[in-house]
Amino acid sequence: MLKPCVSISALSTVSMTMSTPEKSESSSLKIYLRLLNYVKPYVGIFLLSIVGFVIFASTQPMLAGILKYFVDGLTNPEAALFPNVPYLRDLQLLQAVPLLIVLIAAWQGLGSYLGNYFLAKVSLGLVHDLRVELFNKLLVLPNRYFDTHNSGHLISRITFNVTMVTGAATDAIKVVIREGLTIVFLFLYLVWMNWKLTIVMLAILPLIAFMVGSSSKKFRKQSKKIQVAMGDVTHVASETIQGYRVVRSFGGEKYEEERFAKASTSNTDKQLRMTKTGAVYTPMLQLVIYTAMAVLMFLVLWLRGDASAGDLVAYITAAGLLPKPIRQLSEVSSTIQKGVAGAESIFEQLDVEPEVDTGTIERDRVEGRLEVRNLNFTYPETERQVLHDISFSAAPGQMIALVGRSGSGKSTLANLIPRFYHHTSGQILLDGVEIEDYRLRNLRRHVAQVNQNVTLFNDSVANNIAYGDLAGAPRADIEAAAADAYAKEFVEQLPEGFDTQVGENGVLLSGGQRQRLAIARALLKNAPLLILDEATSALDTESERHIQAALDQVMKGRTTLVIAHRLSTIERADMILVMDQGRIVERGTHSELLAQNGYYARLHAMGLDEPAPVGAV
Repeated sequence: MLKPCVSISALSTVSMTMSTPEKSESSSLKIYLRLLNYVKPYVGIFLLSIVGFVIFASTQPMLAGILKYFVDGLTNPEAALFPNVPYLRDLQLLQAVPLLIVLIAAWQGLGSYLGNYFLAKVSLGLVHDLRVELFNKLLVLPNRYFDTHNSGHLISRITFNVTMVTGAATDAIKVVIREGLTIVFLFLYLVWMNWKLTIVMLAILPLIAFMVGSSSKKFRKQSKKIQVAMGDVTHVASETIQGYRVVRSFGGEKYEEERFAKASTSNTDKQLRMTKTGAVYTPMLQLVIYTAMAVLMFLVLWLRGDASAGDLVAYITAAGLLPKPIRQLSEVSSTIQKGVAGAESIFEQLDVEPEVDTGTIERDRVEGRLEVRNLNFTYPETERQVLHDISFSAAPGQMIALVGRSGSGKSTLANLIPRFYHHTSGQILLDGVEIEDYRLRNLRRHVAQVNQNVTLFNDSVANNIAYGDLAGAPRADIEAAAADAYAKEFVEQLPEGFDTQVGENGVLLSGGQRQRLAIARALLKNAPLLILDEATSALDTESERHIQAALDQVMKGRTTLVIAHRLSTIERADMILVMDQGRIVERGTHSELLAQNGYYARLHAMGLDEPAPVGAV
């Protein structure tokens, strides 16, 4: 009776008075119920935990009731506990009261074990499922989502926000069920003993519900601010760890210290603000409850009637047991609101549409004939057009080089082919089929890409080369790919050869070594279409020469799109496309473009596409 008034009315008050500023304007109650949907796979153990809490809660009025017999036994310890029950009529209060206390304690212990253990299994399973779903969602989100959300906040959702949800899914549910049932049992016991006095207690419920509802609004708002602040802390720490070489090289220690201290201080201040709200709110609620208790004790003394001393002690004890579960139920509001705020940000990410994949065509192998027709592209949610009317074609085995100043659209064009972004208008055809018509995974199997910024995983050299779909490739193929990428020589000099751990993002290797492993990964994939985006930029001249010789062999029968600044990489291209401000301004072979004496010739003359000579200033 009292439980729904405290917990459900509080939540409904919040849901009626608050709305989220996010895309999905769901109430607190709706978000919390969605969170509880994750309990469905564990409904069996969840019900078992409820049975445990029912057992636990039932012992509270038993403990109050046993005091009645203890007080009565003070005057007559030989009195029978159950005078009208056969086989128990000879059981005196002297023996019965201590025995019953032990039995009640054992019964309570059984209930506590069942409730806590099985609810913990449900809660931890729920959080695990939520965390895994959140991580798996990251794997299918469109590229634009990562462009507009920093990694610190994304990581914070998986760690900190899910931890807050744990509180809502464990402590909150446990308190609501256990303390709520305790209130119900105690309340029923009080009604059974003296319903008139118990009505007095009902008078404070509207005031408690109002206090819980008003505080919930503050808790929810403060929880959102704490999440953002915690994301900032994670973001600053992540950036500093990843860029520690730059920080130390440019003397950024003091700046990073101040930046992290500022983010941490902001988080601390917001945490303190929430603690202050709870510290003010809990004593006020406690004052209301104990005021009601004082009135109740006055009425008990005034209206005692013919009740025995044992009856009065039992009633006062039962009533005295109520403030603790009521206070805990009221305090759980902050835990629930923190969980709801965390769940809201999690569900926001889970509700983002994954990468668009409307394609239906799958092919085991393509020839690699690439055609781009009247291609235009504007980044989502922006108005700046990046590519304008791009058209070219490449036959299987041809090498197409893209050159131009930074920001001319070269990498954007390369990213459109594997559908990291979707072109605005025009066509990109692979073997005569629009790339949008291919199933996404099938399309990307036909494309191997090596970028300037190499990503390696904290795993062995062999596993980094044979990654993803390539996992399980024969060791001989892995070593052959490494040899073609001019990586085998340095790999064999590592402590454990191909089984050497490369560290986080290949930190134990040089830049050139990392790039050679990335090229080896692309070669092992053996895709008909190869995209090299500044793939040789971190290599020394000797390494580049060997890789170029290997690429000459690998590119036979394979369409290759090369983005490079070094002329030595692009001079042998079948066609060079010169780009400027998103447009192709010149096209032709190296000698043809030099003869035209235009954009390409100026780039060549200025040396922008060539490495500076040793000793140049």
